[in-house]
Amino acid sequence: LSPMPGLVVSMDVEVGRQVREGEVVCVLEAMKMQNILRAERDAVVKAVNAKAGDPVAADQVLVEFQ
Repeated sequence: LSPMPGLVVSMDVEVGRQVREGEVVCVLEAMKMQNILRAERDAVVKAVNAKAGDPVAADQVLVEFQ
């Protein structure tokens, strides 16, 4: 989930990729500050719902894991 409204600067995962806890998933920019979003647990990416340059709302689902 996006913790705040902002703009996706980079999406660092793709569908099917295995991510480890703490790995960078994407970077958001809000109020001229970049915020790094990291995986909360080991998982496989099921869906990516945003791409670099997309505006996002608070609590918007950016990446789905399985």
